[in-house]
Amino acid sequence: MTNLIGGEWIGGAESVISRNPSDLSDTIGEFPVATAAQVAQAVAAARDALPGWSATSFRDRQQVLQRISTEIRRRAEEIGRLLSREEGKPLREGIGEAYRAAELFDYYAAECLRQFSETAQSIRPNTLIEVSRGPVGVVAVIAPWNFPVALPAWKIAPALAYGNCVVFKPSEIVPATSFMLAQTIAESGLPAGVFNMVIGAGGDTGAALVGDQNVDAISFTGSVRTGEKIAAAGIAHMAKLQLEMGGKNPLVVLDDADLSLAVECAIQGAFFSTGQRCTASSRLIVTKGIHDRFVAGVAERMAGLIVGHALDEATMIGPVVSEAQLDRDLQYLEIGRQEGARLLRGGSRVKGRSDGYYLEPALFVDTTSSMRINQEEIFGPIAAVIPVNSYEEALAVANDTEFGLTAGIITSSAKYASDFRARAEAGVVTVNLPTVGLDFHVPFGGRKRSSYGPREQGSYARDFYTETRIAYVATN
Repeated sequence: MTNLIGGEWIGGAESVISRNPSDLSDTIGEFPVATAAQVAQAVAAARDALPGWSATSFRDRQQVLQRISTEIRRRAEEIGRLLSREEGKPLREGIGEAYRAAELFDYYAAECLRQFSETAQSIRPNTLIEVSRGPVGVVAVIAPWNFPVALPAWKIAPALAYGNCVVFKPSEIVPATSFMLAQTIAESGLPAGVFNMVIGAGGDTGAALVGDQNVDAISFTGSVRTGEKIAAAGIAHMAKLQLEMGGKNPLVVLDDADLSLAVECAIQGAFFSTGQRCTASSRLIVTKGIHDRFVAGVAERMAGLIVGHALDEATMIGPVVSEAQLDRDLQYLEIGRQEGARLLRGGSRVKGRSDGYYLEPALFVDTTSSMRINQEEIFGPIAAVIPVNSYEEALAVANDTEFGLTAGIITSSAKYASDFRARAEAGVVTVNLPTVGLDFHVPFGGRKRSSYGPREQGSYARDFYTETRIAYVATN
């Protein structure tokens, strides 16, 4: 029973099977899928619970979120181990993600105590204006599989903190991890219906959720194609939208860069987490003076990357999450070859101690910006080097994409670093750091087709999870 609806755990007519991508003989479990009727039931439960929860004191909400954080932290190793077993990221990353989720609930527990109201004098005599914020209502949270604990947390925590009720639809690829997170939240003392979870595929369960007229807001992280469908469905009933979608992120390496730093930033950004991060730097844009040394350094560093079972201590790169994603990665490797790119290193299936979706990280060289491997999000451990002649050309290539999530530069020049921060068409810019790695107390989001709607995280999250209310009051 893995669908949480109105405070009760409910089964479904069909189910999904979760298998360990590190060991396909390891079946994690079979999990019921919510029907369209059950999705409607979950939304109705959230709607019924909304008046009571939105009227709950900020102190009571703060205590609930703090209890969730405490319980996640207590179970961090258990949650992290299950996450790694189901999603495939190395165990230390899985446990680290569980702690990050706890930190997010900590942060928004504190945000509950922050009061938002302003007063102003009217241009009319004897009139006071009050500007305040209230919850947006019933929020549909649709999260991807690549960060199955942290990403839901950074959506669910602010939604609850600002007095909303939630219907959470996780990816059907990670039902076990999602169940453990939902169970932890549900046992925190929340009233029935404030938090609900429905499991199922996006085309069925997700479509039923975003099309429900009683959903006031939709927070989604996933692909552009799915985001476009959600936007069309949500706008039909005027739901508020927050969409975090694809990325094709550049890392610019200039001639004056610290070579060892550039190599390490590229390795971490392109290949860690099996490249399955929307912030991964899959386009390595390198000026010609450092190009050959950089490529040699990256290739040498790749030789030391250990691909293996997610629960093995020595593993640095875990398996690809699923057979479908592995097939996609292999298809793009072939596309790159057909386009004329040279596969310098990697790209082969790896035989592990068990049968899993293991893929050796791959590096293409001799590529151009127009190639599909440099324009389309692959979401795997595949990076391509694009040679350029100057900083201005590097900047133009960095911006030559429909996406604009993250962008990085490695340089010792304050001039170029400052100019890149100003002119890179990305929501997040890094200087002498990998393009991956986010702090939870500052906003996150991209430009162009990477993002739509208000920013996530930090105090900026209130722009999405609350509505502004203006009251005019006669004072005489």
